[in-house]
Amino acid sequence: MFIPRVKSGAWKRFIAGALSVVSFATVNASDWTRFRGPNGTGISPDTDPLPATFSDNENLQWKVDLPGAGVSCPIVVGDKVLVSCYSGYGIDRQNPGDMKALKRHLVCFERATGKTLWEKTIEAVLPEDEYTGMGVPEHGYASHTPVSDGTNVYVFFGKSGVYAYDLDGKELWQASVGTQSDDRAWGSSSSPIVVNDVLIVPAGPETRAVVGLDKKTGKELWRSESDGLGNVWGTPALSQIDETRTDVVIGAPNEIWAINPATGKLKWYCTAMATDQFNSSIVVSDGMIYAVEGRGGGSIAVKAGGKGDVTASNVVWSGKDSNRFATPLIYEGRMYLISGGTAKCLNAADGKEIFQARLQGGAAGGPGEAGVAGRPGGDAAAGGQGAPGQPPGGGFGGGGRGRGGFGGGRGSDYSSPVIGDGKIYYVTRAGEIHVLKASDTFEKLATNRLTADAEDFSATPAISNGQIFIRSSKHLYCVSTQK
Repeated sequence: MFIPRVKSGAWKRFIAGALSVVSFATVNASDWTRFRGPNGTGISPDTDPLPATFSDNENLQWKVDLPGAGVSCPIVVGDKVLVSCYSGYGIDRQNPGDMKALKRHLVCFERATGKTLWEKTIEAVLPEDEYTGMGVPEHGYASHTPVSDGTNVYVFFGKSGVYAYDLDGKELWQASVGTQSDDRAWGSSSSPIVVNDVLIVPAGPETRAVVGLDKKTGKELWRSESDGLGNVWGTPALSQIDETRTDVVIGAPNEIWAINPATGKLKWYCTAMATDQFNSSIVVSDGMIYAVEGRGGGSIAVKAGGKGDVTASNVVWSGKDSNRFATPLIYEGRMYLISGGTAKCLNAADGKEIFQARLQGGAAGGPGEAGVAGRPGGDAAAGGQGAPGQPPGGGFGGGGRGRGGFGGGRGSDYSSPVIGDGKIYYVTRAGEIHVLKASDTFEKLATNRLTADAEDFSATPAISNGQIFIRSSKHLYCVSTQK
């Protein structure tokens, strides 16, 4: 077990004036303002119809060039779509270039047309983790998904810091949360979230801490430290316990733990999967917390709330399901996992398998089907050896067709499944977009491609008001039945 070490500071003055009830961001219900949308669930609340089939000449509303690569996910705020990228270094494994040329970008597009409204370019804080080995080349230097509170947008670039802008592109502040590296120098990817006036930044590799910043000024309010956070690449979610309490929950090696968003202090912890890393993100649904890990891990469902060690009292079920990098999808009482080219569905109440099936060919399998990827140890064989330093937007399901980073090779899928209009969308690194019916039986509706060109599709899509936004290493695509 590891327990956060809290460093206090300005939070004492901050908490005195804070509301006792933590609210979920004051944004339009249709907005997709963070990694995997509303509270990281991956579920669009919209009723607008979404296409099952699309291509470069069908249901493609627009396609625009990006100024650089990245695996961070697009977010949608009102009439704007925002994406982060990087350029200048680390695009090609064979010729990474000069690190001094590395730049980060935040681009704002008009959602109706794809027109660029504004772009910000940020010089990198050096030295960065080198573009070499099995880590950084798998995801690059723009892996953290931005977050918005509906008024401003906040973007985290690891060692290069946190930046805040209004939605017209005016810089409000910038702050550093650390310039260290994880032990393997694999880079970082955990995305920030907003809770009332606190910006929560999971800066594990940079400073072995989760840091709370005043979203108005960028001043540090608290930091909750733990050595284990150096091996965390997931994004937190909010767990509302009652009218006066909401916890920030995050997965960590061997544990899941919850902290007070106003102080950073530990509220509860739970022994979880036996893994020295936590690559995916936890999901909160109906008072439960779900997690699946792939690196020697497993699956778990934990009742939210409590105090201290809740392992004995709050663990509802645990299993051996493996998901490598993808964050699970919880919908209508079912958990959907996609990994190693296989879709799997569990009963969220007890973890029992409902179905599993291969995405290619769609041949359904039952419990214990021989050779089905997604079991412990199955991903490496099916999907190649991917690096855990991936986006929370994470979700490398391991289809085996990945190009191993932006410069070629072989790697796992990174995207996580999302759902809208009763359809599950899952993007493989090679650019196949599988569409499944959300059901207790396996039904594949389509497999789509948006381009035949060599582009890396490692970001989780965003869904809002009948539009699906899918980013690659080169383009941002808007798919819709709208004209």
